[in-house]
Amino acid sequence: MSRIPTIRLKPKAEARAIRHGFPWAFANEVVTDRRSRALAPGSFARLEDGMGRALGLVTVNPTSRIFARMMDRNPEAVIDLDWLVAKLTRAQDLRNRLYDAPFYRLVHAEADGLPGLVIDRFGDAVVIQPNSAWAEAQFDLLARAVQQVTGAGIIVKNAASRARVLEGLDDATALHCGALDGPVPVPMNGATYLADLLGGQKTGLFFDQRDNHAFGARLARGGARVLDVFAHVGGFSLAALAGGASHALAVDSSAPALDLAMRGAQASGVAARFATRQGDAFEAMEALATEGAEFDLVVCDPPAFAPNKQALDKGLRAYERVARLAAPLVARGGYLGLCSCSHAADLTAFRNASARGIGRAGRRAQMIHTGFTGPDHPQLPQLAESGYLKAVFFRLDG
Repeated sequence: MSRIPTIRLKPKAEARAIRHGFPWAFANEVVTDRRSRALAPGSFARLEDGMGRALGLVTVNPTSRIFARMMDRNPEAVIDLDWLVAKLTRAQDLRNRLYDAPFYRLVHAEADGLPGLVIDRFGDAVVIQPNSAWAEAQFDLLARAVQQVTGAGIIVKNAASRARVLEGLDDATALHCGALDGPVPVPMNGATYLADLLGGQKTGLFFDQRDNHAFGARLARGGARVLDVFAHVGGFSLAALAGGASHALAVDSSAPALDLAMRGAQASGVAARFATRQGDAFEAMEALATEGAEFDLVVCDPPAFAPNKQALDKGLRAYERVARLAAPLVARGGYLGLCSCSHAADLTAFRNASARGIGRAGRRAQMIHTGFTGPDHPQLPQLAESGYLKAVFFRLDG
């Protein structure tokens, strides 16, 4: 470790945020010269403030806007197998307190002290998503550490994240070890979901919505009619059926996702009460309104319409449109759940866009619940991006 280089913040760069827990140093905050620009993406360095005082051990990527990510506040730390095992063990201890079965997000990047790294666990299978250059460079070591901590026999490397593009990484998802003979069944909220770990969206399933699925299921008690828009593999609809809904319709543009949703309904024993409709979600909602369809619970969980600040205005208009088209489909006294996974759209902006859409549809609403990610997706208080998910539920009258 004596050969590890040192990088330094510019004299006017704000080191206080990093000292107080902010995990990144941006390229415009770091002294860049021929030596620092030549550092290999994913390598490690000691970070100092403008006065030469140590801030910690970081991983660097000179090709990224995020030049340095904090790995350890101890500048003498060694990032090896033992270090990784200790981090993963701490992360798993938390999840074992929260869940009775090993189906959860095991590592939520910076919030678990492993910057730019996502790991989801599906029983004996683990999906590792290395979204930063260091995690890509250390993937084999990471896989060894994951196997040591979890005992998993199957490891998938998932490279589908948009964040990898910003780090200059490829998009080659592959099975690292073990064998998969099809989608993995995942028990959650009384239902069984089917997760495609190699070809599905994200890592195969949205564990982050678990608690919001459960809240929606409570609203579906007693035979509610449910519409699940942007349903993916049936997240809200299968939970609602398990919770007592009379029937549910799942809408999504992806035929493979809806096939998995139907297979999940069959595995859950609720296929007779479940139907799917493939197509554009906006067009499907317009068509359902024309058909006079009415539901006691409508939930819309669209993709990130505002993935960054540049897309914020356009994204908020899209969220408003979702609310405007969904509200007329809700029966009087029924419920509407609207979700956003756009970190650029904060809760207030998203909530206001949703309320405008409901109002433009001519409906009056009570806001009854606001949901976020589950506790297996911890948030780093200093990093707004770690608190990206919002779910707002309304009761509609008029």
